[in-house]
Amino acid sequence: MTRLSRRASVALLAASLAVAAPVAVNAKQPSGCTSATGLVFMPNPVVSSGSYAGLEDNKDADSDALNDQRVQVSLTGLDGSGYLRGQYALVVGETGDSAYSADCTFDYTRHDDRFEQVMAYYWVTKSQAYTQSLGFTQSSGLWRVINGDQQRVRINQYGVDNSFATDHPKDEMRFGKGGVDDAEDGEVILHETGHQIHMSQSATFFSSLEAGSISEGFGDYWAATVSEWATGGEADPECIAEWDSVSYTRGPVHCLRRLDEPKMYPDDLEGEVHADGEIWSHALWNLRTALGAAHADTSILRAQFDWTGTTMPDLAGRIVDAVDELYGSGEAALATAAFQDRGILP
Repeated sequence: MTRLSRRASVALLAASLAVAAPVAVNAKQPSGCTSATGLVFMPNPVVSSGSYAGLEDNKDADSDALNDQRVQVSLTGLDGSGYLRGQYALVVGETGDSAYSADCTFDYTRHDDRFEQVMAYYWVTKSQAYTQSLGFTQSSGLWRVINGDQQRVRINQYGVDNSFATDHPKDEMRFGKGGVDDAEDGEVILHETGHQIHMSQSATFFSSLEAGSISEGFGDYWAATVSEWATGGEADPECIAEWDSVSYTRGPVHCLRRLDEPKMYPDDLEGEVHADGEIWSHALWNLRTALGAAHADTSILRAQFDWTGTTMPDLAGRIVDAVDELYGSGEAALATAAFQDRGILP
């Protein structure tokens, strides 16, 4: 479930300190804040500024140009502890100080790892807000809450320039460092949340290599569609993670991946999930263009419940059936054409 193809294990070391006499520790008091404000990138400084100019990483250094791209947002669903712990996201096990506020304000610059903690809390919570805005609010059935468990988020504990989602432990995402730290880009956070959506919707989703490719493609698509919803629109929405990818792509336009690569099924399958996922993400973007975001995303999420992880044509057929059931034969024909354009449906 990695964002890129590299994988690594993370060893967590617990240490204890023996002392000769009891030591008093001044614990921070609960703030009582169930909502707060914080500063984040929306979804990253390249998108919000419309340019790469002046946005060099410089080994995680602050700059006026980067500080100016921070936007004040609401942080909802907090538990009142004063930390970034809430109904849908829990920031845990950081390598530095935990973000804490007694006055319901989480304002940091990007040099401070607590900025990334705020980013992760905000974008994970925002993803859940989007799924619920589509109607997935019930306790059971085809409209049940998707990925509604509290997501554990670890910042910079993965010591390479990569991130991953896992269900062992359940509902956990780890965001790495190196170049632009991954959690500084909201679209990287949303991509990993896309994997968690699949884990929550079906215990057998990842039963084949092709299903893994679907999840990578959906993660890219989910990053784009939620980002578009949150920001109100972007100049180049098909380009994913413009800020994070400045560290490992040549440019002049930097993208982790794009949603409009001209790949076809099955001729362009390579057997590598990120490369093959570009076929699926392009088809989903076709669907969104044809039906609009709300109808496309509702149908995609409906179709993914209890899917058994087989092939792209199989899940595409389920999505078309969901469109037909929800919106009628006219939109179902448009959905069929969206997948036919990538060779996924005949």
